[in-house]
Parts: sequence; structure tokens; C-alpha cells
Amino acid sequence: MEILINESLKAYIDPLTPDEYEALETSILAEGCRDALVLWGSVLIDGHNRYGICRKHDLPFQTVQNTRFQSMDDVHLWMIDQHLGRRSVSDFQRGVLALRKREILAARRALAEEQRAQAEAAAPEPDTAPAAAEPADQDADGAPPWSSDAPAGATVFDSREDLAKAARLSSNQVGLIEKIQKQATPEVVAAVKSGAISINAAAAVATLPAEEQRAAAMAGGDELKQAAKRARESKRKPREPKANDAASAGDAAELQALRQRVEELTVENEALRREIAALQAALA
Repeated sequence: MEILINESLKAYIDPLTPDEYEALETSILAEGCRDALVLWGSVLIDGHNRYGICRKHDLPFQTVQNTRFQSMDDVHLWMIDQHLGRRSVSDFQRGVLALRKREILAARRALAEEQRAQAEAAAPEPDTAPAAAEPADQDADGAPPWSSDAPAGATVFDSREDLAKAARLSSNQVGLIEKIQKQATPEVVAAVKSGAISINAAAAVATLPAEEQRAAAMAGGDELKQAAKRARESKRKPREPKANDAASAGDAAELQALRQRVEELTVENEALRREIAALQAALA
């Protein structure tokens, strides 16, 4: 059977590092290809590295068909779920995958709601006869468990907390990864994927202008860390005077003005006393 490679599917998950690929190749050479390759028809869905290694060394392998896929979105969701459960996937990649899953499920749910609304608008008056019961061992609509329409088994990310739980991350980490995806240049994304910079630092660098991000990434990890430090410092606002501080300053100014006025009145009073004394001396 001819196996077809879909390049977009192959690139959907980040490739193995050279060390990871070498370890997999060593394992397959020693123990054979233990896990079957997953196919959808003739298209390879899971096992691209194993397939390449087996072809390279002319080793046998097994295949298994997944007959529940109905669309490329089904394939993507299945791939995401498979990799979210793997320990070798980095925190950043798990966050990216969970965000992709949320987008797919949100789009599906919006489409399903639109289709239901259209169906309800076009539907005739409901019959009074009871609907035929569906088999108890099937989902109500026959949807695969990764479908947003499945009544059980599908994870719908209604909140960032749900998404973080699926990715085994904190809500704050998910927010940072989302910021990196939206604002970081490809060079910064590549740096966080390679481990040259942390998720926290990459999120800070992502707030800088694109040219500054690229320059820092080209200069290497140390410069990226310095850029993250500059970004954080630029966000710090100077301490704003408190209301009671302003009131104290106003009171001090008023007190100083009163003291000056008292001094002026004292001088005027002394001058008047001298005038009175002079007039009394003249009358005497």
C-alpha cells in the first residue's frame, strides 16, 4: 500500500530535535517499530519520524486505519490530543496546541449554532409523535469524541482555566503564550521553542517593536534577556503621589503663606506703634 505524506500535517507539530530523533532511531534499530503508524485512507497521520526511519533502514512496520476522521479538523484535533498527553512536549508547545484546539472548537461551535438556527427557521411544525430512541451505545449525534458537538468526551474551552488544565499549565502561562503568538516575531518564537529564552521573557520581548525583537533574537539569548529586562522596566510607572501626600503638600504651602502674612502684619503693627508714640510726643 502506498503511503502519502501530507506536508502540512507533517509540519503541524514541531519536529523532533536532533537528539530526540537520534534517540528514536536508536530505539527502532534496537527494538523495531513497536507502534503502528496511523493512517486516514492512504494519508499518514501519525508516525512520520518512525516511517522515515523504517524506510531509511528497510525495516518493517505496522499500520492502522482511523475510520472516525471526517475532516481535516478531526485530524488536527486528534493530533493535538495525542501530543498534549506526551511528556516530551514543551510547556510552550502544549500551550500552542491547546490554543489551536480552542480555535478549532470555537469555529465548529459557531458553525453548528448557525446551522441549527437555519434548520429551526426552516423546520415545519414539530410532530407530536415521540422520536425514535437512539442506540444507547452511540453518541446522540454520532460525533467523534474530539468534536465540539459530541455530548460527552469533547473538551470545550469556555475559560482560560479550562484551557490551562488541558495543557497542564497555569492560567498565567497560557496568557503569556497567547501574547507571544499574537505579538512576537518569528525569531523570538523560534528562540522560545529552542529554550534560548523563557516563556516569561519572550512575552516581555514581544511587547517591543518588531525590529528591536529581531535584533535581540539575532544577537542571542543574553541579548534577549536584556531586552526582556528593558521591556519590563519601561512598563514600570513612576510612583504617583497619594491623595494624602498632595493634601500634606497643600497644607505646608498654606502654613508658609500664613507665617509670611503674620510677619508682614507684625512689621506693620510696629510701624503704627512708632507713629502713635511720635504723635503723643508732639502733643505733649
